[in-house]
Amino acid sequence: MRIRRLVLDVDKAFAQPSLLDVAAAIDPVRGVTAFTIHVEEVDMETISTIITVVGDDIDYAALVGAIEHSGAMVHGILEISAGDQVIDAPRPRSPE
Repeated sequence: MRIRRLVLDVDKAFAQPSLLDVAAAIDPVRGVTAFTIHVEEVDMETISTIITVVGDDIDYAALVGAIEHSGAMVHGILEISAGDQVIDAPRPRSPE
């Protein structure tokens, strides 16, 4: 399967690794051409992040391995796009 975009739910300890450490781990993974790390929530011990990775034929196992080797923990996949192109999924509407 040719993975083109992944959105991952990732937690890290408050102190270490830093977001820069996590970014440095993701950068060399095969197939990754760009990524963002968005902080969702901060508490006394952890920082919850959403990591969006785009590329062509992203190596999922290497990506998860790199993130977890940095000291962060992947909790799950929130979104995956695969195939010849990326399809933008509709976003849920917020209550009015």
